[in-house]
Amino acid sequence: MARTDMLLLAILGTLAERPLHGYEIRKRLGSQLGPFRALSYGSLYPALKRMVSDGLLAVDEEGAVTGTRRSRIVYRLTHAGIGRLQDELASAGASAWEDDAFDVRFAMFTRTDAATRLRILEGRRMRMAERLEEISEGVRAVRERHDAYTAELQRHGLERVEREVEWLDQLIENERAATRGKDDPADAG
Repeated sequence: MARTDMLLLAILGTLAERPLHGYEIRKRLGSQLGPFRALSYGSLYPALKRMVSDGLLAVDEEGAVTGTRRSRIVYRLTHAGIGRLQDELASAGASAWEDDAFDVRFAMFTRTDAATRLRILEGRRMRMAERLEEISEGVRAVRERHDAYTAELQRHGLERVEREVEWLDQLIENERAATRGKDDPADAG
């Protein structure tokens, strides 16, 4: 999934809560996705404009132009935008667990059904296991070259991926346990 698609999904998910100004959208996305995923206005406003022209968003003007204060544009989801968000959240293809997409998808897990959440978590777990193998091979190769700094960087990467795999294992177990709990007729009583 392209970066613009992830931005589209993030904006749709943010506006599902309520209509917002562009500044508020940027601020919420920054708090949801963290400081390492800075979103510039140069990316946000063209995306909003595209989404309005595609019929996914509608705009309302708040306030009037007076002296030094311009009216503020408030963005809200249209029916087409709601439908697109639902379609996106129901999908769980390989792009959903890649680095660029996973954080955005994970931030919207409360709006995602349990089966899709589980598929995304399992896919991410599989991708991280592959990465773990790649890094482990790199660590072995670096040891043979005796480059202490590169070896340390590889070790750090290995530990980071190992922690993510452990975290994913716990999330997957929690999802499975929650699903088992809902399916257990004894719990309905």
